[in-house]
Amino acid sequence: MSGLAKPTGIALITGASNGIGLELAHLMAERGHDLLLVARSADRLATLASGLQGEYGVTVRHFALDLAVPGAATTLHDYCRLQGLTVSILVNNAGYGDYKPVTGADAKVLADMLQLNVVALTELSCLFAADFKRQGYGRIGNIGSASAFQPCPGMASYGASKGYVMQFTEALHFELRGSGVSATVINPGFTETGFIARADMVGHAITRGAAQAKDVATAVYDAMMAGEMNRVVGWMNKLWAQSTLFAASRHLVLWMAQWRLRNRGAPKSGAAW
Repeated sequence: MSGLAKPTGIALITGASNGIGLELAHLMAERGHDLLLVARSADRLATLASGLQGEYGVTVRHFALDLAVPGAATTLHDYCRLQGLTVSILVNNAGYGDYKPVTGADAKVLADMLQLNVVALTELSCLFAADFKRQGYGRIGNIGSASAFQPCPGMASYGASKGYVMQFTEALHFELRGSGVSATVINPGFTETGFIARADMVGHAITRGAAQAKDVATAVYDAMMAGEMNRVVGWMNKLWAQSTLFAASRHLVLWMAQWRLRNRGAPKSGAAW
């Protein structure tokens, strides 16, 4: 940041203890942003915050919180208000997936996933967008997915949650035009993070050639700070997103999606999830 003005306000990153959120924390600290890091593990956050402060000379706060718990978004917003923290950037990165057909899924797992991927993201966007609009500046970055562009057999709830994130963020972006505030949805494909293991997708065909979290984090930062509405990360994902728009029928889109999400070692049948 030598020779450049220090960014004003605090960047709040959820899901900051690993994957894209971790890489984004490093990138933003390197570029001079003070940070508020949120994740479930207090110990990992404390270690990360200490390391970033020592390496980059920025102020890094941390708040351990499980955003899958109803009401957690309000708790986080209240914490910022009571601590007198002026947040100017919000990155809704926390989220996870579940790779199972609906009939084999755990309903509680899906409910928690939707609480995190959809409800908490919506509440945080709502609360901080209002703050940003009063301030006259703000950036919201919502992490979507290339799966947002089509139904996802085998990941039906996850794909639907990311479809919601994309449409919600695009609408919010339009509502905020002219205010100095923008909302950006960033749609990567599979990325080398803890997501693949948690979704039980290790060894599946679509995870081959997964993107590096550091590269995705750079795309997130660049798109968000430029005030873009929607960025798809990776040329194959861009091609896929466009192909779903021009497919002859929704049935074809579903067959294409099922083929992409196939288990590499599974038989060639409709049950190959």
